[in-house]
Amino acid sequence: MNASANEKPIHRVIARAQLKPGSVEEGIRAAMEDVSGRRRIESGQLMTFGCFRWERNLFLYAECVGKKLDAEELLPIMSPYLELWPGHEQKRLWIPMIDVFHFNEPACPDHWKRKTEVERRAGRVAHLKPEMAASYIYYHYQLQEERAFHGPKYEIIAMHENLLFGYQEFPAIVEAPVLPGRLDTHGTPEEWKDSRMDLHFQPWPDGHLYFKQVETLFAYYGFE
Repeated sequence: MNASANEKPIHRVIARAQLKPGSVEEGIRAAMEDVSGRRRIESGQLMTFGCFRWERNLFLYAECVGKKLDAEELLPIMSPYLELWPGHEQKRLWIPMIDVFHFNEPACPDHWKRKTEVERRAGRVAHLKPEMAASYIYYHYQLQEERAFHGPKYEIIAMHENLLFGYQEFPAIVEAPVLPGRLDTHGTPEEWKDSRMDLHFQPWPDGHLYFKQVETLFAYYGFE
């Protein structure tokens, strides 16, 4: 890889959409058969690209190289199958999700490319209690920027409303970030269990707490 290519930033894009009630199977099939993501990877525009499903919700995860692309550009074939989200003057098909936690972040393409084979790329979802969302972000931002302890390099958690979506890779790679943290404080609890994350999550109907794995429609990677 030449020096100029390695100077390009990596933008992590996470977005949420909802399939129309009568278009679920068609929409799933269209996403799985779409080849535009593979072409963008082959052209060097993307490093990783994945789409995940939970019920009628779709979650897009992309690592854009150089130029940040939005979800509509990344999966244009999905437009006929998605519901419109209100809230803006021009209604949207995909809602950008807010990055609320990551252990690591890309410094450059060479730092972010996978050095070992990834066996599985996965998505997971959970619901926060709405009244605990601010506390969840507070604890996680503190942990993230104080570099209190290290965790999976490529894992990231994003939020829309009180819904959390997490992207993961297995086996997990744990390494220290190369970029400095943004906080000089030391407020993260010495024992993470003291943050009482169990009080932050909304239980599932079956009583399960925390995250549940969701269906992977596709997950591609390619970078040289």
